[in-house]
Amino acid sequence: QVQLVESGGGLVQAGGSLRLSCAASGRTFSSYAVGWFRQPPGKEREFVAAISWRGGSTNYADSVKGRFTISRDNAKNTVYLQMNSLNPEDTAVYYCNADRNLLIRKDREGPYWGQGTQVTVSS
Repeated sequence: QVQLVESGGGLVQAGGSLRLSCAASGRTFSSYAVGWFRQPPGKEREFVAAISWRGGSTNYADSVKGRFTISRDNAKNTVYLQMNSLNPEDTAVYYCNADRNLLIRKDREGPYWGQGTQVTVSS
């Protein structure tokens, strides 16, 4: 089992950038595919981005393509989400998600979740 802890959220102006981190416990982090989801205020949770076990494959929601980049450093047991050109529609609680066996996709969530980190983008 893996435990996930997100960090890096905060308040930023439109057009700004943030980098979220998802730190994982355990020595087998490279065995987990990881994704980011977000839940805007009053809306359902939605897929943002995902990365394969060794980082060779990534996929993104259309709404963030070209602005967000997911990456991982297995030596540090950490997955990152670099978010650029932020706009108010990106305001949400961002969650890290992991699965040992399957790639994360917008229609497939893993069983492991972090507690979330708040991102607020002001106009």
